[in-house]
Amino acid sequence: MPIMQSAKKDLRKAKKRNLANRVVTNAYKMAVKEVLRAIDAGKEVNEVVRLAQKMLDKAVEKNVLKPNTAARKLSRLMKRVHATHTTVAVAK
Repeated sequence: MPIMQSAKKDLRKAKKRNLANRVVTNAYKMAVKEVLRAIDAGKEVNEVVRLAQKMLDKAVEKNVLKPNTAARKLSRLMKRVHATHTTVAVAK
């Protein structure tokens, strides 16, 4: 446990920041999972992908993710989306 007053305050601040960062992290992770579920179910993914992109951008804005990390995650997600759409188009 911290002894100095400033160390105690830093601990309080760290806990608040951790909670806020966890909320943002859970939001983008759930959005990405929703896209993957929609892909697996064969549903329309346009709106869900937009939401996932928005959540990733929010995470970058709040410095939870680095910009390149978010871009990489979105790129891999879009690669899966496009792969399923081309297979669906060919199957019809």
